[in-house]
Amino acid sequence: MNAVVIAVLVMLVLSLARVNVVLALLLGALAGGLTSELGLAGSVTAFSAGIGNGASIGLSYAMLGAFAMGIAKSGIPEFLAQKIITMVQKSHHNRNLAKASILIAVLLMAVASQNLIPVHIAFIPILIPPLLGLFNSLQLDRRLIACFLTFGLTATYMLLPVGFGNIFLTEILARNLNDNSLEISSSLMPQAMIIPVAGMFLGLLVAVFWTYRKPCGYADSSIQSSRKEPLEISGKTLFGTLLAVVLTLAAQLYSGSMIIGALSGCATLMFTGVLKWKESNDTFVQGMKMMAYAGFIMIAAAGFAEVMRQTNAIPDLVQSASSLFGDSKAMAVFLMLITGLLITLGIGSSFSTVPVIATLFVPLGMEFGLSALAIATLVGTAGALGDAGSPASDSTIGPTAGLNADGQHDHIRGSVLPTFLHFNIPLIIFGWGAVMIL
Repeated sequence: MNAVVIAVLVMLVLSLARVNVVLALLLGALAGGLTSELGLAGSVTAFSAGIGNGASIGLSYAMLGAFAMGIAKSGIPEFLAQKIITMVQKSHHNRNLAKASILIAVLLMAVASQNLIPVHIAFIPILIPPLLGLFNSLQLDRRLIACFLTFGLTATYMLLPVGFGNIFLTEILARNLNDNSLEISSSLMPQAMIIPVAGMFLGLLVAVFWTYRKPCGYADSSIQSSRKEPLEISGKTLFGTLLAVVLTLAAQLYSGSMIIGALSGCATLMFTGVLKWKESNDTFVQGMKMMAYAGFIMIAAAGFAEVMRQTNAIPDLVQSASSLFGDSKAMAVFLMLITGLLITLGIGSSFSTVPVIATLFVPLGMEFGLSALAIATLVGTAGALGDAGSPASDSTIGPTAGLNADGQHDHIRGSVLPTFLHFNIPLIIFGWGAVMIL
């Protein structure tokens, strides 16, 4: 069998069997290397060389984690939760307006957590539990809330090249396409992903107006904010936090580096006094720990991809696939999307899947005569498939952590299955259509 196929199968089987993802990537890479001309020593050397390619991404995640924890320590997320409760209570006499207000507020927070204030899922355990009583009184189906949270966590990084979107679109997707000999500008990545994201938006509308439109009853939630009195944010804290957000965004756009952006935000939080100097070290270390595991997965994925390239087995795989599918470009694209779905479900991270599948799908796409933009859409969509709907993904674990604070939300039936059905199916359909027409 082809060395690349063996490597991917070993990695996928181990990941689905709940073996640690980093270990699964390493063992998969070694399996592929040992069945090729690389051997053990060559596989280790190639893996080590690939790790360097993922180091900047891992550092970006660590710095974003530090910035996220700094924002959380400022009290701003809990302050926003209280404001949302007050806003919705004012419109409580109109249940439809109240429901629409809470859903829009949750969606905006999820979107901001990826692009404007890149705190990732750190806001959910702070923002969502105090809102559970409000959800219950409005009889909002928590599966719908999970869909809104997951949409905001995933669709925006797939489309907007800011914050985590910059990491996914520029530092991961565009870089891996170019590393595999596909010359394409990173500025075209949002254009490549807009049709698949439109499919996700359609899935969200289906969840709102059809699947979860009926009221859903829950027992009264005893989850309340730990504060007995309304949280007050000083003008100094508010100014320092807003300045940190603005400088983070500006520094990232100017430098093109999320590391520089997050560093600017962390420094601003300290210099403006939002974080006390004596507490800043512990706060930033906690944030780095929070994101360290995701960073290690991406670093290991970069090493895995480098081993795949150095096995020299990819050209043979491309020829075999070409002879297998013949002129059926449509079937080839469909099966590549399904492969991306399975790999992401196993790894649990679209960010870590792209380096793995780009080594396979770029040459395959070229062999089938796909345009550069179509290949970018194929790799980006195949990588994103499964992020919504994977039991091990932050995009489902995060919502469950908040919605199950009172023990009334099941991870699989409440977060995984709803997001899988409403986002992955439209992604396959719209992603396949986009690749075929671009």
